[in-house]
Amino acid sequence: MQLTPIIAIHLAAALAATAIGPIALWARKGATQRPRLHRAAGYAWVTLMVATAVSAIFISGGPGPRWGSFGLIHLLIPVTLGMLVLSFVFLARRNIDGHRKTMQRVYIGACVVAGGFTLLPDRFLGHSLWSALGLI
Repeated sequence: MQLTPIIAIHLAAALAATAIGPIALWARKGATQRPRLHRAAGYAWVTLMVATAVSAIFISGGPGPRWGSFGLIHLLIPVTLGMLVLSFVFLARRNIDGHRKTMQRVYIGACVVAGGFTLLPDRFLGHSLWSALGLI
């Protein structure tokens, strides 16, 4: 496995999005709300998620069923981009609850769940991590 420039971009954007997401979600919760922080972190997070999704187009799919260079994991690209658009549609219609729930779901699905799958030993990040720890 080799760290190509596109994988480095994808990895950096995904890790940064995973780190920034909770800030955007937290800034609008609780008694003290921080709308400026929420907006700044939110736009940064969305930008990183778009970079993550777009860069994934150029990464070959892993094991399993494939369509050309696309694997099952690539189905997350249109889902992620579509959910991001939907969240802004909710925002434009002043449906704050819909916006919040959509963004929470995108974070959980795209950052936490999909991110968790990258730790599998046959994925680049998982292989690198487990090899560095001497477990594989």
